Amino acid sequence: MTGSDKFLATARRVIRAEAEALELLAEELDGGFAGAIELILKAPGRVIVSGMGKSGHVGRKIAATLASTGTPAHFVHPAEASHGDLGMVTEGDVALVLSNSGETAELADIIAHTRRFGIPLIGVASRPESTLLRQSDVAITLPAAPEACGSGIVPTTSTTMTLALGDALAIALMEHRAFTPEHFRQFHPGGKLGARLAKVGDLMHPLAELPLVAAGTPMSDALLVMSQKGFGVVGVTEGDTYLKGIVTDGDLRRHMDGLLGLTADQVMTPDPRTIGPEALAEQAVAVMNTRKITCLFVVDPAESRRVVGLLHIHDCLRAGVV
Repeated sequence: MTGSDKFLATARRVIRAEAEALELLAEELDGGFAGAIELILKAPGRVIVSGMGKSGHVGRKIAATLASTGTPAHFVHPAEASHGDLGMVTEGDVALVLSNSGETAELADIIAHTRRFGIPLIGVASRPESTLLRQSDVAITLPAAPEACGSGIVPTTSTTMTLALGDALAIALMEHRAFTPEHFRQFHPGGKLGARLAKVGDLMHPLAELPLVAAGTPMSDALLVMSQKGFGVVGVTEGDTYLKGIVTDGDLRRHMDGLLGLTADQVMTPDPRTIGPEALAEQAVAVMNTRKITCLFVVDPAESRRVVGLLHIHDCLRAGVV
C-alpha cells in the first residue's frame, strides 16, 4: 500500500467512524432535546453558550449559528467568566454548557452562577452521572462512541456530535419561529449570502434614471434616449409609467429599413418580461440568463405594468449575484 493509499484509508476510517456516531446520536436523542428547545423558547433573554478547549471552539460556532437564525446568543469563555464575564449571564438568559466529560474544572463557576441566580442550564456531555449533567435543568447525553483517533485521546467524534447537536437545536428553533430567507438576509447583508438574498429592489435603478418614452414617440427621439441612458433598451409607456413594450437592439435590427420613419410603439416588443421589486436578484439573473437578455424592467406588483425601476445584469454582477 502506497503512502497515498494509507492516507486515504485513514481519512475514510475517520469519516465513517464519525458518521456512525452521528447515526447513533440521531437514534438516541430523547426528551432532553425537546426540553432544551422549550427552555430556550421560554427564555426572554439570550442563549449563553460556554465550553472549554475543543468544546469551546464548537460552542462559538453554535452561538454564531443560533444568532444568525433568529435565536439571540453569544459565547462566554468559562475561564474569563470566572474573572468578571459572569456579569454577561443574567436572569432571563438560558445557559448551554458543553463538556465531553462533564467534569471540566473551568466550568464550575459558570455552573454555580446559573444555580445561584435561577438561570436555566442545558448541559451537554457524554456521561449522565457527571457534575454538569447532574446540575443541569435539562441534560443531553452524547452517546458512547469511540473517538475517531483510535486512542480515545483526541476530541474528534465527540466534537462532531456536539457540533451536529448545535445545528439541530438551531434548525429546530428556526423552523418553530418560521424563520424566512428575508429574516436570514437581515443578519447576512454582506458576502456571498447577502448577495444571494439581495432583492431586486435593493439593486435596481430608480424611475428617474430609466430610459422611457411615450407611445407615438418618433424613433429618432427614442434612439436619443436609448443612447443617453446607456442601458441598451428603451421602455415604451402608455401614460406616464405604464409599460407597454420595450425596444431592444434586436428590434432595431429587425426594423432597420425605414427605422427613422417609425414610432417607438411600431418597433417595440409588446408586453416584455418584467419582475417585481420583492423578487430575489438571483431569480432575476436566472430569468435574464434563460432569455438571453441584459436587463429587466421592475414593475409595481399591485399595478402589474407600472414601472418603478430597472435592473441590469451588470448591477447584479457588481453585487456578487452570479
